[in-house]
Amino acid sequence: MKTNTLDIRHMDCMALMAEFPDNHFDLAVVDPPYGIGEDGKKNHSRGKAAPPTLYADKSWDRESPTTEYFKELRRVSKNQIIWGANHMMAEIARSSPSWIVWDKENGANDFADAEMAYTSHNKACRIFRFRWAGMLQGDMKNKEVRMHPTQKPVKLYDWIFANYAEKGMKILDTHLGSGSSAIASHYAGMHLTACELDEDYYKAACERIDRETSQTTFEL
Repeated sequence: MKTNTLDIRHMDCMALMAEFPDNHFDLAVVDPPYGIGEDGKKNHSRGKAAPPTLYADKSWDRESPTTEYFKELRRVSKNQIIWGANHMMAEIARSSPSWIVWDKENGANDFADAEMAYTSHNKACRIFRFRWAGMLQGDMKNKEVRMHPTQKPVKLYDWIFANYAEKGMKILDTHLGSGSSAIASHYAGMHLTACELDEDYYKAACERIDRETSQTTFEL
């Protein structure tokens, strides 16, 4: 899938990054597998208000990325925002004062109350509050269809781009998932390059992105 603001590919992230020179991207915003098994039926046993979505039973979240992945990520991007970094600090091998905490306001269940992202920026730690609890979302008037077990809301990426990026920047996402980052990037006026290895999620994400970005285009 390619438009004037989006370059989205069905391929391995290491192969994608190998195509680009050092510091090509202004910012990498990535949500790699955490290695905690959130990849199929596990989440379906959770939740009290309503049964969570039963996603396809895939095996992509058995292991987190290697040290080499994070080295390559730093090579091709000037700054990085890495979701789930608290599960992967040994591989990231960097410290930072600038963490993002997403308070999911998810109430009484056994999902985590928040998710954390490492950033390479020299900024204060920040909290983004947005409800993401099964059928309950922070913006019910524009409720998102959940298609991925670790899907993040478009509103989260809207906030990230508003606070950590500028219009026209080159953005990298190595694990596209549901495509939320692409939708937010499009409307923020960024140039996003992204990839997704799973063919089913790639196709579903492209359909979602095309559907939700078809009304607005940008000349950058």
